Amino acid sequence: MQIRAGYDIAFQCAQETPMILMLSIHPSRVKDLQSPHSIQFSHDVQAHDYLDMFGNTCTRIVAPPGLIEIKNDFLIFDSGLPDAAPPPGPLQPVGELPDDVMVFLLGSRYCDTQKLSDLAWSLFGHIEDGAARVQAIVDYAHQRIEFGYHHARNDRTAFEGHEERIGVCRDFAHLAVTLCRCMNIPARYCTGYLGDIGVPIDPAPMDFSAWFEVYLVNKWYTFDARHNHPRIGRIVMARGRDAADVAISTNFGPTPLVRFTVVTEEVFSEASPAVAPMWMVA
Repeated sequence: MQIRAGYDIAFQCAQETPMILMLSIHPSRVKDLQSPHSIQFSHDVQAHDYLDMFGNTCTRIVAPPGLIEIKNDFLIFDSGLPDAAPPPGPLQPVGELPDDVMVFLLGSRYCDTQKLSDLAWSLFGHIEDGAARVQAIVDYAHQRIEFGYHHARNDRTAFEGHEERIGVCRDFAHLAVTLCRCMNIPARYCTGYLGDIGVPIDPAPMDFSAWFEVYLVNKWYTFDARHNHPRIGRIVMARGRDAADVAISTNFGPTPLVRFTVVTEEVFSEASPAVAPMWMVA
């Protein structure tokens, strides 16, 4: 299938402000693009990309004072298959894990493993199968937290989400990631596009979504503690230890967000209109 995705975001800058943007799709999905993928700005700013320590594409700019608008609109191919389930099997011993996954066993800014370790072992320690243990963790996080956009808070840790029992998709992901790490299962936080494809349409405005991946049987597998159901059409943008590593923007100065629109939708016909050209404002 083809998916149309993109965004229209605007910040109000009080002064010239350096910014790091993580608004590109992940390099692993570039091969699936069906149209140009290019971040467009409402001012002629100098932008350059680099790869961070996790292999994500980051864009650096210095935004001028005033309103800066950031847009993208592209088509991408997707298999149309739901998230793959891992096969049953015992957990891989920590001593046999690859070097590059070890960091995803450690506590991080929003994944405060030391506060949830005893709880995790009491709840999930009896489950020997790796896939079953992860699913039990996902079920627990899904049931523990009540979703609501009005519950959003950008500094809530996994432990706080567990205790407050409210949150948005990032809080579900942080809690599940943290509980997995407590159980010696490498887990990494993911952010990207997830449209209502193959499921009832959510009337709430579209947003970027958060989910997570675990390393089982020598491979990374996708899980989603908020939806707790295999989904179609995920487009990953970035992966990291937690939300601090994959923020859509890191602004080095006051930059209130004044507009935020995200689009993710299936394109049903080859006769559908082409992606609209982006515009530039001098």
